[in-house]
Amino acid sequence: MNAGTLVFAQLTQHLPRAVFDQCVNRYARSYPMRSFSHWDQFLCMTYAQLTSRASLRDIETCLRSHTGKLYRAGFRGGIARTTLADANEQRDCNIFGDFALHLIGVARPLYAKHDALCTQLAQTVYAIDSTLIDLCLSLFDWAPAAKERAGIKVHTSLDLRGNIPAFIRITGARESDASFLDHLPLEAGSFYVMDRGYVHFARLIKFTRAAAFFVVRCKSNLHYRVEHVEHASQGAGVRSDQHIILTGRYTKKDYSLSLRRIEFFDSTHERLLIFLTNNFHLQAEQIAMLYKSRWQIELFFKWIKQNLRIKAFVGNSANAVKTQIWIAISTYVLVAIVKKRMNIDASLHSILQVLSVNLFEKTPLSQLIQNVDEIDPSSVSGPQLGLFGKITGQ
Repeated sequence: MNAGTLVFAQLTQHLPRAVFDQCVNRYARSYPMRSFSHWDQFLCMTYAQLTSRASLRDIETCLRSHTGKLYRAGFRGGIARTTLADANEQRDCNIFGDFALHLIGVARPLYAKHDALCTQLAQTVYAIDSTLIDLCLSLFDWAPAAKERAGIKVHTSLDLRGNIPAFIRITGARESDASFLDHLPLEAGSFYVMDRGYVHFARLIKFTRAAAFFVVRCKSNLHYRVEHVEHASQGAGVRSDQHIILTGRYTKKDYSLSLRRIEFFDSTHERLLIFLTNNFHLQAEQIAMLYKSRWQIELFFKWIKQNLRIKAFVGNSANAVKTQIWIAISTYVLVAIVKKRMNIDASLHSILQVLSVNLFEKTPLSQLIQNVDEIDPSSVSGPQLGLFGKITGQ
């Protein structure tokens, strides 16, 4: 079926071009198409992500070395670093943000039956966190942060079935983590697992009103009154399981309903963890395991920083940086979609390694990656990382 088709073209066949054009048309005032279309821009930046190109000159040089193959790869405009630089600077990054969110919507149903974590819950579990991407203050003066460091934050809600980002927001580094909850779409019945930075009761009450559940690590200075004490399982790490009412001057106004406070001793790291949740039905051990699953989002951030180009940028403006991040996310989700549609067992890391050196070959994609699992680091015994396999050893 794909005999004679370039690997890059086979890969981009999984992208809904009509949806991309709708995203372009949605922002009519964006930089005009001329001879270098928005699609050409997206393909150039996707190529840069797949092959880890570090600069505009690098992208231009490598693509021009394949001049005779560019048309068959999907490119229609001329490749020039100045044109690509102008496009990244002036074309609205929301075009690529909307397209990335659409691809996320395509990928998530593919992983809906992905094995749940050790919690064995039927409901969807999301881990919420943010990662800071450092920038040079002299080059990115539009993104100041504390302590003379420039940076931007990528706020993420990660669906733990397959580790697919469900919702992403990019902001300045000074924006608080809790502010992300103002923009987060909530799903009734789902669980949202967060760290202490998200303890903001005026925002957490929205979860309860939306019939969604949260599990958040509690701050030590919380003022409360115990209403009821549940019997804690002996030897399971649960020290206490209480139903409480907040008594703080502001917290009791922001969250006037009952909460569940669980003390859990982590024997591995020898520390006491305190959780708050609005779920009164799960066992205390399950709540603790839900919070433990939050480490998946930390590994997700580590993986994308190691494997995608989001720490070195080919443009200095806010629009260019956000464009590159959104296309990096699109690339991650695209490979995840292909992995599931083609029923590939190899990790994303191994797939990306093989793709990076074969994009302009004519080998059928299924044939190219059929033996990837032989070199897949996730085949090594040890804990696995859901969709993309084990990080250690990469």
